[in-house]
Amino acid sequence: MDTILDFLGNIAWWGWILIIFAVIAIRDIIQRRHTISHNFPVVGHIRYMLESIGPEMRQYFVANNREELPFNRIERSWIYASAKKENNYEGFGTNRDIYTHQHIFINNAMMPYKLPDNHPNTKDKTFLPCAKVIGAYHNRKKPYRPASIINVSAMSFGSLSAKAVESLNKGVKIAGAYHNTGEGGLSPYHSHGGDVVFHFGTGYFGVRAKDGGFSMEKMIALVEKNPFIRAIEVKLSQGAKPGKGGVLPGAKITPEIAEIRGVEIGKDVLSPPNHKAFSNVPEMVDFIEDIAMATGLPVGIKAAIGKLEQWEELADIMVKTGKGPDFITVDGGEGGTGAAPPSFADHVSLPWVYGFSDLYRLFQQKGLSEHLVFIGSGKLGFPAKAAMAFSMGVDCINVAREAMMSIGCIQAQICHTNRCPAGVATQSKWLQNGINVPLKSDRLAQYFKTFRKEFIEITHAAGYEHPCQFQMSDIEINLGDHKISTELDNTYAYKKTPVPFNGMQELYDCQYLGGQNKGY
Repeated sequence: MDTILDFLGNIAWWGWILIIFAVIAIRDIIQRRHTISHNFPVVGHIRYMLESIGPEMRQYFVANNREELPFNRIERSWIYASAKKENNYEGFGTNRDIYTHQHIFINNAMMPYKLPDNHPNTKDKTFLPCAKVIGAYHNRKKPYRPASIINVSAMSFGSLSAKAVESLNKGVKIAGAYHNTGEGGLSPYHSHGGDVVFHFGTGYFGVRAKDGGFSMEKMIALVEKNPFIRAIEVKLSQGAKPGKGGVLPGAKITPEIAEIRGVEIGKDVLSPPNHKAFSNVPEMVDFIEDIAMATGLPVGIKAAIGKLEQWEELADIMVKTGKGPDFITVDGGEGGTGAAPPSFADHVSLPWVYGFSDLYRLFQQKGLSEHLVFIGSGKLGFPAKAAMAFSMGVDCINVAREAMMSIGCIQAQICHTNRCPAGVATQSKWLQNGINVPLKSDRLAQYFKTFRKEFIEITHAAGYEHPCQFQMSDIEINLGDHKISTELDNTYAYKKTPVPFNGMQELYDCQYLGGQNKGY
């Protein structure tokens, strides 16, 4: 034994390196799972290493400023700078090719809108609430006017880390916005003072009965216990994977997640494609009305858009009965924070502009566009894109990935691996430790405030007081040269229904603003 130890002790450091390489080479030759490693021992590992860091290399060193998807470097930089209250301007003119297909042009007025004295926006340059009251048309007991036209979209605790969710909730409180829970249920991290829209899907997490169906008793108890819940959203589908349910592996279900979602520890949980609580459109309308009656809250639906036959059936029922959802959130088929197979993310459901225009036109033709609140969700977290969305009929926008970036997401695109380097989309305690909650919540709030300030400025440049006044003729979209560029009303074959608007002061004085119910 001493002889062996002496021999090993006499091996030089470089000798140990050779031994390690030899062991790796032998292992590579013996294994049969990876052809490259088998055919090229040791050297083959360099290929896998380079492949693993390929997205980062392309992101920082290869792709140009306007080239990346889903968000290019200019878009990410604008969000980062806005969130940090840094200079988000660009100098020496635009570096975007403004002649490219689908480039957006906002037609400015000869004379911009001038703020009168004592206008709410002279006191607060970021004050920009929704022009409609959610639930007012159906006379819900607790109508709600969102105090911000930009809000946090549906992202679950479990998908996002505890510190990320807490940062978002504290941020929306500062910004006066609302926070959509996502379908993972209401967690303690959603309960730091921000307005909340409770969202659930086919898994009914948080309001789940023992048989995996919906529990009205749990819904009533949840709303009574948490008065900051301002509205309820039923998910029919999402842009990343419409028509496909998800699986939450048992290994990821911690005691905390099990309690929040109402599931068993250690057992895989399936979110099926279909709802148990209803199987057709009339049953869905009854389901919505039952929840609204039991809770007093506005109830809406979220979906990615494809076929329109069942949407037309819904509109016909709403016309006939006066019942139905108070709001519709339209998600874009571009996908979002939810992980999905490329076949779904790339091809199933329509992109936001096509899906929304089809749906809005249908409801407008039925005379319902004034009664519903339309929420857009699909890469709309930039003022110019928001102007386009409002001109098409949107009343509010929800942002997910943009909100994630404001609190530190670097678009590593490994959300589905639990290895998010920014600690945003992971349950790793170590990776989450990098999130400074007070700092990140301030940055989310600052991004929202900067967005609203710039959006108001664009609105005034177009001659309007509030974005709800945008018409489709105010926006042009590039189809080629200017002779064949066209206004949105020509592109999508409808004109937006005018939104009743009597001035920002009326919104400022509204008793339902931000769920305050002033005077009640």
